[in-house]
Amino acid sequence: MLVTTPAIVVSALKYGEADLIVKAYTYSDGLKTYMLKGILKSKKGKFKASQFQLLTQLEIVANHRNQGKMEYLKDAKVLHTYTSLHTNMVKGAMLMFLAEVLKNAIREEETNPQLFKYLENSLMWLDLHDKIANFHLLFLLNLTRYLGFYPDADAKEFTYFNLLEGVFEINSVNNYCVDGQNVAVLRQLLGINFDKLNEVKLNQQSRANFLNMLLLYFELHIEGFKKPKSLAVLNEIFS
Repeated sequence: MLVTTPAIVVSALKYGEADLIVKAYTYSDGLKTYMLKGILKSKKGKFKASQFQLLTQLEIVANHRNQGKMEYLKDAKVLHTYTSLHTNMVKGAMLMFLAEVLKNAIREEETNPQLFKYLENSLMWLDLHDKIANFHLLFLLNLTRYLGFYPDADAKEFTYFNLLEGVFEINSVNNYCVDGQNVAVLRQLLGINFDKLNEVKLNQQSRANFLNMLLLYFELHIEGFKKPKSLAVLNEIFS
């Protein structure tokens, strides 16, 4: 079926000497994989490798067979031209990390318009703002809403947060109950939007500790999820 849809590039992997395998999260059909033949050597081809930088927002035309195999693009154009995401070193490191998380966390080939809009709007916010040290924390926390395991905040005054169940507890009931600074940060981030991030004051260690907790939360709720390799680069940037 020929489809014209917005899409967000999740990964681009060189294949052979000249080909590119691109994973993109599409508005119409969820996560899709495309083979772009000869793109790395041809200067006159329809596609340019620069179009497929991490988390670029595109409008694509593709023939989706929806058989779980690689699809083929017929056309692609950049839908939103970022002003800073691919030129700012700090934002570039964050993009690498977020893209790796998305690649590990999103597997389904089915439409999820709310998730797509969340990604689209979040990336636009990141592109236009400079104070972003806590962006990835709120991004990941809010992402869990669309993946089905957003924390239940009904009893957030309780001392412990149960990572296994996604709820606050009065007492520690298993080995995945956390307390202290990480729970305090979680309370601050629950329910806020990106414009309120400046009100959350964290030092480098608190930020790193909370991020590790969030990644464990993802591991517990998404089968096969692995801690991103780019985490070390991100931590270095914010150290």
